[in-house]
Amino acid sequence: MSIRILLADDHRIMREGLRSVLEKEPDMEVVAEAKDGRMTVKLAEKLSPDVILMDITMPDLNGMDATREILSMVSDVKVVALSMHSDEQFVAGMLNAGASGYLLKDCAFEELCRAIRAVVANETYLSPGIAGIVVKEYRRGLSRTEFSLSPGLTAREREVLQLVTEGKSSKEIASLLHVSVRTVESHRHQIMDKLDIHTIAKLTKYAIRKGITSLET
Repeated sequence: MSIRILLADDHRIMREGLRSVLEKEPDMEVVAEAKDGRMTVKLAEKLSPDVILMDITMPDLNGMDATREILSMVSDVKVVALSMHSDEQFVAGMLNAGASGYLLKDCAFEELCRAIRAVVANETYLSPGIAGIVVKEYRRGLSRTEFSLSPGLTAREREVLQLVTEGKSSKEIASLLHVSVRTVESHRHQIMDKLDIHTIAKLTKYAIRKGITSLET
């Protein structure tokens, strides 16, 4: 029986490249592709894939928050982060969100296949360099709370923060999240109060630093 894989990456060429090589494996099947975190959540809920290869910095909803949402709905899916980022905040963010693996995008294809098969077997897979970061943080005794990317913010507030810093208006955000404009404005004020940041420029710097959004989006 094939391992059913969902590809989540905002770069089409990356998705197409992954599909072309993965589908050569006799035990793997790419069931869908998603170009942003929100689409990934919808497809994961609809298709219940075995594995999601998840980019972290995607528009509308980043890979960390998408992972949290997905695992709250589809608990048996395995998420493998496939990212260009080796920073501690990204690694910790994805692992705390529930990812079963973390690979860098410059990894060999053989390692990617090994990671997919490992997480399906209920193992955790980390690239060698990533494993070193995790061990380092463990030795430092950092708690899950200290790994938090946006302390004090709810999941919905993180969503609003990402959309605000990507330049979307309150009306556009309200439409995406299926809430009222007033609710969006309320979230915006709460975010600014909690973070003690009161300009969009500084909010954007904060969101980029914490991996909630990126310069690319």
